Formats: sequence, C-alpha cells, structure tokens
Amino acid sequence: MVFASIITIGDELLIGQTIDTNSAWLAQQLNQIGVWVKHRTVVGDIREDICEALDEESRRSDIILITGGLGPTADDITKPLLCDYFGGKLVTDEAARQNVINLFTKLNRPLLERNLKQAEVPDNCIVLQNKRGTAPGMWFERDGKVFVSMPGVPHEMKGIMLEYVLPELPRKFRLPFIIHRTLFTAGQGESFIAEKIKDFEDALPPNIKLAYLPSYGMVRLRLTGFGNNKEILEKELHTQFEKLKTLVKDIMVADEDKGLEEIIGVILKSKGKTMATAESCTGGYIAHLITSIPGSSAYFNGSVVSYSNQVKKNMLDVSDETLKTAGAVSEETVTQMVQGVIGRLNADYALATSGIMGPDGGTPEKPVGTVWIAVSDGKKTKTQKFHFRFDRERNIQLTAQNALNMLRKFMLGEL
Repeated sequence: MVFASIITIGDELLIGQTIDTNSAWLAQQLNQIGVWVKHRTVVGDIREDICEALDEESRRSDIILITGGLGPTADDITKPLLCDYFGGKLVTDEAARQNVINLFTKLNRPLLERNLKQAEVPDNCIVLQNKRGTAPGMWFERDGKVFVSMPGVPHEMKGIMLEYVLPELPRKFRLPFIIHRTLFTAGQGESFIAEKIKDFEDALPPNIKLAYLPSYGMVRLRLTGFGNNKEILEKELHTQFEKLKTLVKDIMVADEDKGLEEIIGVILKSKGKTMATAESCTGGYIAHLITSIPGSSAYFNGSVVSYSNQVKKNMLDVSDETLKTAGAVSEETVTQMVQGVIGRLNADYALATSGIMGPDGGTPEKPVGTVWIAVSDGKKTKTQKFHFRFDRERNIQLTAQNALNMLRKFMLGEL
C-alpha cells in the first residue's frame, strides 16, 4: 500500500477563518488512483512547526502533499522554507515568470516586483506550472519519498493536481486498486446496525473493511476493498456487498453513495413528475439541497418559504382558525401548507415543514425541537411529528433529511 499525508498551511485554517476544503478533495482524488491517505495535519505560518510536520509526515507516508503559504506576502513562508529544507537556492523559472506577466497583462493590472518573485523556485525542484494563478507548484524527491507543494487557493491547487500530480504518481509508484461500495440507510442508529451485522463484519476477508458513516439520522455503510487485481477485487467486493444489502434491506434507502436530495431527483425523473416545498422552520434549506443537484430544474418547481404566519395565510391558504387553535407548529398547519403549495406551484408532489428550531421559542407543550412534516400528492397527505434535541443548525438539517426521506417513501408507496 502506498500512503500519503496532506499538510495544509495557514493561520487562517487554525483559527477557523477559512475552512479546509483542499484536504477532502485531495483525499478523494488520491483514493481514486489507489493511494491511501494515512494522515492529515494543519499547521500555522510558523517555520518550526512546518519543518516538524514535514519530518513527521515523511516518516509516515510515501507522498506528502502540501498546500498553502505560496503567496506574495511576508506571511507566505513555504517556498523559502522548502528551499532550505531540501538544500536548494532560489532561482527564477522563466516559464513561471512569463506566466505571471501574461496573467497581469490579461487582467490589465499593475505588475509589482513582489508579483514577479512568485516565479522564484528552488533550483532542485521540478516546477509545476500554475495555469490558473501566479504561484507555481514544486515537486521534490528525497529517500524515495515525493513532496509536492501547491498553492492554497483551491482552484489553483486542483489545476496543478489534475494536470501534473495525479497523472505522474502512478508512474512513480506501483499503486494497488482501492474500490468502495456504499449503501445508505435510514431509521436505525449506528449501534443497532452494528449489532445486526456483527457476524457479517467479523467474517469479512482481511482485504475488505467496513466503515460506519452516521449523519443526521442516516447511516452510510461503506465496504472498501484493497487488491492488485481489479477484476478479482470487484468480484469479492460485489459478493460481500450483496450479503450486506440482504442484511439491512429493511432500512436501506439506496445501494449507492447518493444523498437523499439526489435520490429524490432520480425517482421524480423516472416518474416524469415534479415537486415543490413549503418551508417554515427550514427556511428554504430543503430547496437549497434539491437545487444543488445539476438538472433539478427538470423536476423542482419551486418553494414557498412561509416563515411568517402572514405568508402561510396569503401564499398557502392556511386558515386563520387553524393558526389560532392549533398553532403554526401543528399537523393541521403543515397539512394545509403542503396542499396549498401543490396548488400554488402546480406540482405533483410536495413537502411542508413547520417547527421550533431553537434556542428559544419553545413551550412546555411544544418544546424546542418539535417539528411537523407533511408530504402529499394533492390527493393523499401523510404527516409525522418529530422531536429533535440538538442545536438550531442540526435541528434544521435533521428536519430536512427526515422530510426528504418521508417524501421518498411516499413516492415509492412505502409510507
């Protein structure tokens, strides 16, 4: 097995000002070519900490990918540090210099000396040209290990990885095959599932591992197989995956790694139907999930975010009497909301949500986390009450996932 480590550099990452999306993308790409990410670490813009991380990760892994610290300002210390670390000296790479000039000319921006210094690189590295920015990538080798330094800007890093690094690594290392098969469950917690499939997990061959990936009331089960013969590995993994599907068939949502928003789209497209949402407590979050899927305009008509009672009445025809007697968070209200949005947006299916997300607004009768969800096709409507116990953000996410799952089951005739 060939192992990789990812080092992301920047104080902004440590304090949470910037979210590290680079590591997740890098890990996915490496996994696809047969490289297993063994460790990920974040360090600040401190020379000693970066050197320590390089020493540590080079003991752990065969490939060390570094992002960040290659900008033109004083806090970008990665390049001179790497020059010293690998015993080189800075020289100007003419291709990188011309790239900087061309970029600033194209943008019609003044070119400073500090911008031209972006073209300086250690003389003992392989320069990886950055066609999306000014800072080139750098490839070093030492004691059979590969070190690649790239900009922290995701768009620029991805360009260097796709054009240079990912094609070159399989030529440098003999890589095994890594294959994943994932299924998606709902309705049971991680511990209950683990107990149900304990014997199956214990009997797995050494080259196939099972992982539990819980998230917002759903659990993904992922089988990962390792091997040098792709055809044999695929057959082994298929056999074990079919066994797993049989064991969890009562709670399985899908036998592929797709979110509920994508699964909903597949069902709607297969039926040639459309949907809409009427959202109060989720504030349009469900509509956001659905429209994050390319092509969702084929089946998603729209949403009414009826956060206020006035909008519930005016846009969704929820009656004054219902709001006064049952309240906004009630079975009666979500029933009228879902029926109203179907008519208003001319959809075949719809869902509606109303609840108390917190941290305030709860009562003894309706505490924080109380949620009503309705799904309907205009003729038949199903409702369900939920009690969530987390913070506002997680309560919204749980409401969205449960609403989408209710709609899925409703469309498939399982609700």
